[in-house]
Amino acid sequence: MNLGFYTILVAQFLSALADNSLLFAAIALLKEAHDPNWYTPILQEFFIVSYILLAPFVGAFSDALSKGRVMFLCNNIKLGGCIAMLTGVHPLISYAIVGLGAAGYSPAKYGILTEYLPAEKLVAANAWMEGATVFAIILGALLGGVLLNPHFSATLMAHLAWHGDADIAKIAILFVALLYVAAAIFNLFIPVTAPDHTTPNRNPVALVRDFWASFVQLWRDPLGQVSLAVTTLFWGAGATLRLVVLAWALITLHFSMQQASQLTALVALGIAVGAVIAGEFVRLQDSVRVISTGIVMGIVVMSMAAVHTAIGAGILLTIIGILGGFFVVPMNALLQHRGHLLMGAGHSIAVQNFNENLSILFMLGLYALLDHAGLSVDIITVIFGAFISLSMLIIRIHFRHIDPEQHQ
Repeated sequence: MNLGFYTILVAQFLSALADNSLLFAAIALLKEAHDPNWYTPILQEFFIVSYILLAPFVGAFSDALSKGRVMFLCNNIKLGGCIAMLTGVHPLISYAIVGLGAAGYSPAKYGILTEYLPAEKLVAANAWMEGATVFAIILGALLGGVLLNPHFSATLMAHLAWHGDADIAKIAILFVALLYVAAAIFNLFIPVTAPDHTTPNRNPVALVRDFWASFVQLWRDPLGQVSLAVTTLFWGAGATLRLVVLAWALITLHFSMQQASQLTALVALGIAVGAVIAGEFVRLQDSVRVISTGIVMGIVVMSMAAVHTAIGAGILLTIIGILGGFFVVPMNALLQHRGHLLMGAGHSIAVQNFNENLSILFMLGLYALLDHAGLSVDIITVIFGAFISLSMLIIRIHFRHIDPEQHQ
């Protein structure tokens, strides 16, 4: 890997760190406003709805320009959403603006890997990218907890000679805005790559048709189909699980918001470890064989309901993360490789994002309904774990005869 790749990595890390820190600050704002608890999954839905609505357009946009430029522009949209939250716009609306930038950022940050690196380095590059993203999730959870600590805020205000009243959550958001600025600076130094797949007709109707053609083509491709099925399920369940773990820590373990946010970081830490293991030992042509790991992960998720100690919770969540990272990184690499060969990286990742975020939208909505219905967090945890294991088992049985080497 050369300097250009590491520049991409740092830019992505800083932007992802800001995204994840901002989530906890936004949740804190909702709690300060005494909004209902089910607003928390709704907050995430406002973020991801842009991934779904803009899916036909962001892939074409990403492939038509240098992806470093796309990352710079979209990072600044996220900065705009952060500033909106800072100036008093409701967190749901502000976080939706951040989601707008994230929807355009995603096809570029992954698509540039296929343009910049040879196919044999894609699993390793994805492991690095996933590791950096997951480290940003870990650090974002820890940083979010620290920034929301009243003692830290008081110390920060003292150093800034701030003598007026200050909102702790908004001080955290101000710090997050600086992270977006740092990410923008690194984005300026990302290597310029040639457009991967220029769309001949930029009419919105034509773009929707182009997206639909890519959607159908990827779902009809055997390897595209299996990788889409796995990643769609994983990220839908993963986004929901993060909020379930947060609620579980607050209710079952009686943690503070700071402690609960730090506990969610252990899942991300495990994903980073699993991603590194996968990058080292799993070849692209062997990627389909790791799906069984997802079945085990769902079983471990269900066992959370029987754990009521901090140490036990930490061990269990780390294991869940390792299992998840080990099987999702090869699936991501396989999907990007097939998409690059079939239609252009930006288009395929836009299709991937569309599917994954429909899954997230559905699962977060389900979580909000279950929480609104008064089900305990333990029951909700068992439901989601069982859903993961059963779905992965069905996928494994259905795709057991696929040989990746026949489709390279």
